[in-house]
Amino acid sequence: MREMEFKMERENLVHEGDEVTVTEGVLPSAYYYTIKPAVAMSGNVVFRERLKTDHGIVKEIKHNDKGFYVVVEFDE
Repeated sequence: MREMEFKMERENLVHEGDEVTVTEGVLPSAYYYTIKPAVAMSGNVVFRERLKTDHGIVKEIKHNDKGFYVVVEFDE
């Protein structure tokens, strides 16, 4: 199992236990991932840590003074 954190701007777009699909974006030196349909975005991920799957389960939703963060668990 692998966990990845995504920044979500508004609450209640996804919930714990939801299955989500992510799309992969490519930068010159990294990848980034977006929960479809544009719900939340990951930070940059180096090439050697690229995701091998595009589906995951929302494990946790965190809230702090900087916003909402979605922790997604991927089966890889």
